[in-house]
Amino acid sequence: MKLATLRTADGTRAVRLDGDLLVDLGYADLGELFAEDGWQAKAAAASGTTCPVEDADFAPVVPNPSKVVCVGHNYTNHIKEMGRDLPNHPTLFPKFADTLLGANDDIVKPAETDALDWEVELAVVIGKRVRRADEEQAAGAIAGFTVMNDISARDWQFRTIEWTQGKIWEATTPVGPYVVTPDEVGGVRPALQVSTVVDGQVMQRDDTGTLLFDPVFLVQYLSTVITLRPGDIIATGTPAGVGNARDPKVFLLPGQTVVTEITGLGACTNKVVEA
Repeated sequence: MKLATLRTADGTRAVRLDGDLLVDLGYADLGELFAEDGWQAKAAAASGTTCPVEDADFAPVVPNPSKVVCVGHNYTNHIKEMGRDLPNHPTLFPKFADTLLGANDDIVKPAETDALDWEVELAVVIGKRVRRADEEQAAGAIAGFTVMNDISARDWQFRTIEWTQGKIWEATTPVGPYVVTPDEVGGVRPALQVSTVVDGQVMQRDDTGTLLFDPVFLVQYLSTVITLRPGDIIATGTPAGVGNARDPKVFLLPGQTVVTEITGLGACTNKVVEA
């Protein structure tokens, strides 16, 4: 299934994609749906009102996750371009619900940065409460996958040795348009092409099959530290090709359009605009 959260005149609604129609599932958003026991069967059987995909106003797939955890340095090529050794453990930092955007929303460039960068990422969405999961439990806790563009203010990110302040600018991180269940993308360790295109120029291209720490491992690892809850999001890292690693460096400018896409999941297409 392909599931999404839409903005409507009456608030957000969780929907299922059926052909070129979106079917209302009877829940306010996907976080509310995933908190239900047996949500898969309920989502598959729902037959609420419909709207055309072309009219959709996509909200973040989970508008208010209890947590968003991001993984740095998880593609070998990206680690090398940043001049670092392969890590023995995942490098983690948080994002917050206020950081998230819908898949087609404008990215408002903060006036305080001149180093706005792109990062296409496969994001894992949790569909079951889990703590200290074994491999089987971790796999079973994955509701599906979505696309994230981990927009980063590099000048703020590298002010200190800890990255968070460059990663959490308000309303800068597109996520969506769909959460796609694992059965549609080859399972819980999918090998999918990821790419970033800025104004028609390919900036990133890689395969999620080359992740150093795969989605199941990340659910296990994170659930050891903290309870993962339905709707939580894990961003699995970005491949080589970020603007900050180029010579000369290249950053996003108002008027540009950045498209982050993952095969089988869809794309976030976002215009950069002035604050």
